[in-house]
Order: sequence, then structure tokens, then C-alpha cells
Amino acid sequence: MGSSRILNTYIQQLIETSTPQAPAWNIEKIRAGKPNTWNYIDGCMIKALIELHEITDRGVYLDFADRFIDYFVQDDGTIKYYDPKEYNLDNVNAGKTLYQLHEITGKTKYRKAMDTIYGQLEHQPRTKEGSFWHKLIYPNQIWLDGLYMAQPFYMQYELSYRDGRACSDSFHQFQVVHELMRNERNGLYYHAYDSSRREFWCDPVTGLSANFWLRAEGWFAMALIDTWELMPANMSAEKDALRRMFADLIDAMLPYQDPATGMWHQVINMGRIAPNYLETSGSAIFANAIMKGARLGVLDERYFDYGYKAFKGICDTCLNEEDGRLTLDNICLVAGLGNKNHREGTFDYYMREPKVRNDAKGVAPLVLAYIEVLRHEKAAAERDTAERDAA
Repeated sequence: MGSSRILNTYIQQLIETSTPQAPAWNIEKIRAGKPNTWNYIDGCMIKALIELHEITDRGVYLDFADRFIDYFVQDDGTIKYYDPKEYNLDNVNAGKTLYQLHEITGKTKYRKAMDTIYGQLEHQPRTKEGSFWHKLIYPNQIWLDGLYMAQPFYMQYELSYRDGRACSDSFHQFQVVHELMRNERNGLYYHAYDSSRREFWCDPVTGLSANFWLRAEGWFAMALIDTWELMPANMSAEKDALRRMFADLIDAMLPYQDPATGMWHQVINMGRIAPNYLETSGSAIFANAIMKGARLGVLDERYFDYGYKAFKGICDTCLNEEDGRLTLDNICLVAGLGNKNHREGTFDYYMREPKVRNDAKGVAPLVLAYIEVLRHEKAAAERDTAERDAA
């Protein structure tokens, strides 16, 4: 069967075997044997399902997404298992679903929950450069991941409910990353930065971690394009700056794209060093970001083919059938810096982290990439119709 039918079947299998208490795609929780909580992994998946509903008009996706988020959000806007005082940017990500669900369902509690999450950002500790700490347990640190987790929510809240008063602050945090975390020689961004220069994993002069981790790079690319899409016309200079950052990052990634599959390696610039491998989640993220960038005109339309090649490569090589069920393979479970596991950010470290299947950090970006393919096909069909009508 073609990619569309395979993915539709795969998505249906996942939601049929998932509940808010035990989503089949949250492999971290399953492995740890812990009950499910409000988390960014589920946020990625639910956001993808809402967008899939928007393009397909299939109510099953919206109904599932609404039931899932409704389970966590209480009538007063508090959220089960979410403590804003952890100051964890990852926990902001699922808040993106609230905008769409509130607009569609009109549930007042979703609007109140946005305020709950925004309250975290109001008090989020910051580095000396003015950027949000990634988490309270990671003081003085910026991780690329955090830009995706927090900035689109932050920008949308400011525009929706605060007349855009802090939009410039959101933009500033992208500027900080561009100025401090980008390698000028290859155009890639390091995974993390410690403004105190005290962490064992950072360079004592630059504060930077040692390597270019694919999924973090991808989160940053998605943060750029998603935030750019939200920014209003009166921020034209800022939008142009984000456009350049995004386009330059994509151009920096293309030389490392695997010519056979269109995918990228776990440590981006070390593809020839064993045991580096073509990693699914980061490749899916870039497939989505590139195709979305082409659709929005941030990239030339020819870039769509680069994103589509990655999407097709993942479907052809990593989406497999086993015992009558579909599985998505070669997903890095997690990677970070520091903590009690002494994650040092070396090449060997990124190779040590386990590879899993069916985790939403890979599934959700692949669904988002699939949505971009559907949008592209729909636009092409509409053009063909218009041309026939005009003939």
C-alpha cells in the first residue's frame, strides 16, 4: 500500500491502543513503569492529530485529541500532574493544543489553562542574556529544544491576549541562540549553552556543548518556522531575521542529507563515523520543517523536494510491519546534558542513548510531515482544476 494508506493505518492503530492514562506512543513512561503526566511528548502527538483533523476533516482525530487534553485540564484551569514551579519548558509544549481546542470546542477551561501555563513563563528564571532557563533543575542553561517547547506558545499568547507586548522578548531569545550557539563554519547549532560556564559538559570559554544533535537542531528549526508563521506583519524586520535564520539553517543541513534515504544522522556532521546512524525523529522534524517552509514561502518552492525525500525515506526504510502491526523504528529515546546520569554530550554519549520504536518524538513529526504532503497535493489539485477551468 502507498505511504498515505500505511500512515493512516498506523495512526489509527496508535489511537485505538492509547488513553490519556497510557498512551502507546510515550515510550519513556512505558519503560519507566510510571503513570502518565502532562508532558511534551503527548503534546507533540495531540497537536499533530489536531492538524491532521484540520486537513482531513476526520472527526476521530479531533475527538481523541479533545478527550485526551480534557482529561488533564480541570474546570478551574489547573492541569493534572503539572507544577508550573518546576519551571520546565518542556511542559509548555502541550499548551499549544489549547489554542486550537478552545477555538473549536469553546471550553472555558482550556482558556484558563493557557493562563496557567503563561504564568510559568512570567516567572521562568532567565540567563544573564535574557533567555529562559531550560528547566529549574538546569540553571543558566539554554537548550535548543526549549525554543520549540516554549516560544510558539509564548508568541501566540502575547498576540492573542496581551496585544503583543512581549513579542519582542520572544524574538530576542532567538537572537541569543543565533549569536551564541551557532557554529559560523558549518552553520549548525550546538545542542546547549551554559551561561555560567560551570557545567562539566560545556566548553569553559564558550559555554557550549560539544556536538550537533539532530533532534535538537530539528526542534530549533520547527521553533523558527512555527514562530515566524505566528508573527504579525508589523514585526516585518523581526520576521525577516527569523526567515534568514531558518533558511540559513536548512542550507547548512542539506550537505549532510543522506543521498540514498534523504535522512540525517544522529550526530549530524559525523555520518561516516560508526556507530552513527540515520535517526528517524530528527529526520522527520526536518522533513516537516522544510516542506512547511516551502509552503509558506520562507524557502523557495524547490526545497519541498528535499523535505519530501526525507519523508519518503523514513516511510520506506523505518516504517515496517511486524506481527500484523506497523512500527516506526530508529527513534532516539532521549538525549540531554548533565543530570545524575552524567550526560557529557560527546559523540559516544549520543550513541549510547537507546533507539526505540513508536515513540511520539518520531511519530508526531512524521504525521506533521505527512500533513505537509497532503497540503502540497491539495494545492496541486486546486491549481490543476483552476487551469482546466481557465482553458
